[in-house]
Formats: sequence, structure tokens, C-alpha cells
Amino acid sequence: MSASLCDRRMLVSAALAALVLSACTTNPFSSPEPTPPPTPALAPEMPASIRPEEIVGRWGYGAYHNETDRVRTEVAARGQCGQPVVINRGPNGGVLMYVADSAQLQELNLKGSPSGKNYIGPPGPGGGVQDREIVSFDGRTMVLRWMNPEVATRYGTGVFVRCAPAGMARSSRPAAHYRVRARRFHAEPPLNMESMSFCEAWS
Repeated sequence: MSASLCDRRMLVSAALAALVLSACTTNPFSSPEPTPPPTPALAPEMPASIRPEEIVGRWGYGAYHNETDRVRTEVAARGQCGQPVVINRGPNGGVLMYVADSAQLQELNLKGSPSGKNYIGPPGPGGGVQDREIVSFDGRTMVLRWMNPEVATRYGTGVFVRCAPAGMARSSRPAAHYRVRARRFHAEPPLNMESMSFCEAWS
């Protein structure tokens, strides 16, 4: 009889434990588990005030680390037009250029920013760690600064000086020569045949 009573108490205890466990798992007043915050969306890429076709061409290149060397570097870069850096358009509307520590040409975008600065770099908001800031650009000279401080320390600030189109320097010299000769020819006074004797005219 005592064994049966003991068994009943064990069954009742087990049933109560199951009810308590069920109540804990289905408690409507329990706080839900916190959900992770949503990943912030990247800011849209702003168009630059400089168009890609404006920087396409042949450029002499140099770099400096001290601002006082900028003018000297521009002169040296102009002398590199014999082995120019060529910037072409990419298939998707960007420009083909090299990035830091890579020997492969990549298509880069010209990007603007809310501050008004322009950048060259891979797709994404302007001013990223892989971008280069266009410090100055007047159509003939372009100065680019790496946004990554470590890369900027190694590579310095780049100076691009636009080179003349291939073949223009050679073709312009003969044209100038012919113009000089033409001016000299027309500057000579015409012969006055009436005032010259027959022998003078044919001498």
C-alpha cells in the first residue's frame, strides 16, 4: 500500500514538473529574444563634377612627399611623356587605372561627395579607403592623394601632367617651316621687267 502511494506521489510530482516547464516555455509575458540591428545601407554613389572623358589620355607621372616639392615634381612629370601613363575608358563608363600594390588594370569610377570633393576608386561612396582624392585638376595637371594613410606614406602624392597627343609634336614642325618659307617668298618684291634690260632679266 505504501509503495502504491509512493508511486502516486511520484506521478503527481512529475505531472506538476511538466506543467511548470510548459508554463515557462509558453509564458506570454516573457520578453522576446533581441533581434540583431539591421545592416546600415551604404550611401549612394554621387556623381563627380569631373567627367571620365576629361582625364582620358596620355600623362607624364611623378610623385612627391613634401608639398614644397610639388612644382619640381610637375616639371619632372612633364619630362616623363616619353613613357606616359595612359588612361583609357573602361567598358562600364569608368576609367582604367592601377590601384595600390596591383599590377592589374582595374576599372575605377569618378565619384563625388557631399563635401564637394571628387575621388577615383572602386564602386562605392566617395572617400573610401581604396580611393584617391582628386586634389586639383585643371585639364592639364591632375594631383591625386591616396586616402589610405599607409599607402600615401609609401607612394606619395601623385602628379599627372598631360602629354601632347602622339605624333602632334612631329607634324607641327614641318607646318611651321613651310609657313616661314611662304612668308619669306611673299615678302620679296616682284621683279619689274619693264625697267630691266634683256641681259639683266636673264642673268
